[in-house]
Amino acid sequence: MLALAALGIFSSYYESDAIGPIADLLLRQRHLTQFQIGDLTAVISLPNILLAVFNGLLIDRYGPARVSLWAAVIGFAGAVLTAVGMPYALMWTGRLIFGISEGAIFIALLAGVARWFPRSGVALATAIFLSLARVGSYTLDKSATWARTLYEAGWQPPLWLGAGITGIGLVAVLAFRILDGRWPPPPYARSASERMNWKDVWGFDRSYWYILGLHCLYAAVFFPFRQTYAIEYLQHVKGLTLQEASNVNSGVFAAAVFATPMFGLLADRIGHRALLLTVGTLLLPITLAVLSLTDLTPWVSTVLMGVSFSMVPAIIWPATTLIVEPRRLGTALGVITLLQNVALWGSNRSAGWLATQAGAGPDNPAGYDTMIWFFGAVSLAALTSVVLLWQRESGPHGHGLENARGAARQGCLP
Repeated sequence: MLALAALGIFSSYYESDAIGPIADLLLRQRHLTQFQIGDLTAVISLPNILLAVFNGLLIDRYGPARVSLWAAVIGFAGAVLTAVGMPYALMWTGRLIFGISEGAIFIALLAGVARWFPRSGVALATAIFLSLARVGSYTLDKSATWARTLYEAGWQPPLWLGAGITGIGLVAVLAFRILDGRWPPPPYARSASERMNWKDVWGFDRSYWYILGLHCLYAAVFFPFRQTYAIEYLQHVKGLTLQEASNVNSGVFAAAVFATPMFGLLADRIGHRALLLTVGTLLLPITLAVLSLTDLTPWVSTVLMGVSFSMVPAIIWPATTLIVEPRRLGTALGVITLLQNVALWGSNRSAGWLATQAGAGPDNPAGYDTMIWFFGAVSLAALTSVVLLWQRESGPHGHGLENARGAARQGCLP
């Protein structure tokens, strides 16, 4: 069941990032603007803003396996429309439809995995599941090398490859659904979802809002830059070929596959979770400064961002569960998912608009500067949020984040 779920999320993450490696081709061959290219990634977050709560309710009512299959079918249809790609409105619609799937299939498969593992094993199973999601992003970035002939044929063949991989994911999720329905889950099976109660939102204390800010602001820098703009930035500003730029970008996800579990184990052993989150977040603006203000090899920024992306996700999700009491965790995660997708949508569109206004492209590498400054400012806002979290968790109103194997403290004042 874990292998099938992992294959399903692998294919979803592959297609989710599909625009990045062909951004330069869309710019040169389709004559799309930077704003239009950014919107092709931004639009997949739009359905999640509206459907984050609804998806959870569907999982509660119909079960994660069934919802996963529905989402996989929708995702495959969106990938096919994206690959058809002409006119631009059809391509945009395909990405929008895929976005409906992208948000639902992740939480549905995650809930499905949680049903099949006991509490003693669910953390490791979830870590493997998330690591294989990163493999999807890594494989997509490397596709410019292992599927080079497709990229040399133009912007469309790589998208058909993505649609094919999404189809493989659909088959895996279909098998997951069949097995889930044919055999009853183990006795320890449990539901990983909880109905959302908006009345509970205002009862969260200050630490929750600080970590929510980090969730949203960190994602608003990392994903839009690495998914949409990093490869073309490396091509146009650093003078790399498509294959070289894709290899450099893939290093971030390769690091995350192996290092994420290690940082999670480190946090359990030594505590200091808010401090580690602060260090990981600090690496984000440092990465952007090294990339844009120095002549160091781009691999330096890749290493820095790889460490950051391995550290922050490994710690932030367990830390969130320590801050929020179990009975309200579903509500807390629902709010984070909703607002995080607002941030992703807005950041992608803002960065694309800034790059378009500045005329960023192969003939004007300096046009990317405003986009980098934008991401830098957002990363500093993320750093401010996590420093406030660290300060609060180090005081009398903390929730045990700084303790080794700390347990949440209940009844903290807002």
